[in-house]
Amino acid sequence: MARETDLSSGSDVSLRNKVFKYIKAQIINGHYQPTESLVESKLADELGVSRTPIREAIRLLELEGLVETIPNKGAIVLGISDKDVEDIYAIRKLIEGLAARWAAERINAVDKKELQKTIDLMEFYAQKGDLDELADLDNKFHQIIYEASGSKILNLTLSNLHQYVQLARLESLRVPNRLKQTLLEHRAILDSFLCGDIVQAEKTLTHHVENASLNIKNNKKS
Repeated sequence: MARETDLSSGSDVSLRNKVFKYIKAQIINGHYQPTESLVESKLADELGVSRTPIREAIRLLELEGLVETIPNKGAIVLGISDKDVEDIYAIRKLIEGLAARWAAERINAVDKKELQKTIDLMEFYAQKGDLDELADLDNKFHQIIYEASGSKILNLTLSNLHQYVQLARLESLRVPNRLKQTLLEHRAILDSFLCGDIVQAEKTLTHHVENASLNIKNNKKS
């Protein structure tokens, strides 16, 4: 019987991409910690694949700055530094307002309902204290807006940035009162879309990203 992490089916290119995405996700969510070695044989056994796609995936991870190959030591996880997170939020603040502006102009009734449903679910899981589910829903909320912007380039750029702050976002939601404030900010963003207020949509989303960034900074200091 195949293991849960067995990725061995599909073409060589598809397999390499699957392995790359899996290891990348494990680095971003903190499963593989900075300074930890990525042992090809161990990963190959874990994923049920040969060492070739593992080696190719590590090369791609090195290009993204998540891994460094050191002579006589092999592949070492670099992960996401505090400076990386700070840079990501600075970039998000600059361009998520644009995403909100375009989305407010183009969003349809289905997307509005999805935003509403996502917020309702966030409030439900907030009562249960399920932070993992909340982080996933937070990601979905933003993804709906990215897609509603109607720009493939903007969607790809922001989606890539957003995935790099998964661990930081989860830690951020644990900070007292941040979860409650996040839900209020999401409601304000949704209201701006429901009203078709382009200026307010840009303002509320930019404000939300700025507050999230400040919360993470303050959490690092405490």
